Amino acid sequence: MQDYIQKRVLEISHYILESSATVRQTASVFGVSKSTVHKDITERLPLVNEMIARRVRQILETNKAERHLRGGEATRKKYRAKKEIGRK
Repeated sequence: MQDYIQKRVLEISHYILESSATVRQTASVFGVSKSTVHKDITERLPLVNEMIARRVRQILETNKAERHLRGGEATRKKYRAKKEIGRK
């Protein structure tokens, strides 16, 4: 693995550990695709540091389990905003 990739993998993993960020949020911060973040975390990080990989995996599992709640809240806000615009 090239040095810059290994450095990115560690930076991404530390960011996720510190902020409990989602894959999408992390990709946005680092300017890479969601696929890159996912590959870095699931395939490359275990090769670099297994202990950190387990901790990051737990956070991503939690985020995945809560995903439907965040989506529901976003939809609720969207329709509330439309409803308020219609009243004016």
